[in-house]
Amino acid sequence: MRLPLTALLTCLLPLSAAAVVKDSRPEGFTLENSARVPAQADETWDALVNHVGKWWPADHTWWGESGNLTIEARAGGCFCERAGGRQARHLEVVFVDPGKTLRLAGGLGPLQGMGLDGTLEFRLAPAEEGGTLVTLWYRAGGYTPDDLSAFAPVVDRVQAQQLDGLVRFLTERHAGAGAKQAD
Repeated sequence: MRLPLTALLTCLLPLSAAAVVKDSRPEGFTLENSARVPAQADETWDALVNHVGKWWPADHTWWGESGNLTIEARAGGCFCERAGGRQARHLEVVFVDPGKTLRLAGGLGPLQGMGLDGTLEFRLAPAEEGGTLVTLWYRAGGYTPDDLSAFAPVVDRVQAQQLDGLVRFLTERHAGAGAKQAD
């Protein structure tokens, strides 16, 4: 999969999410990105599962349009992209605890085409400063002739970008709601 120049440049922009490669080996890696959002857990959950097309970066979709993304927040549900006859199942929903945890399974992006598997988890918890702490955790691995430890920093950067999209969406939504109340 060839990335457009804009996607590569986007990976170099500073992000508000705190990113950590927890571990990496030739056969897999674990990533964790966390950020605080000004919204409570129920509003954060709503944005996460019902508005993914508004915060997920379009350059990390198969057909360049994040509005084609949906998440069915139920066991066996699909994190899917549908653009007419072109369709992709990015991940399968395997665990739902509304307002707390959304766990999905599968390989994201090029990892899917490499035959790799992973577990992606969004964890929501009250933040000490108010709002919600969102942690995006991903563990991927499986057989490949490639050294997956080399992929870890790149995937980590992309996941930080995805989490940052959720943070920006909720921050703007929260600021907009505050401005409307002030009127």
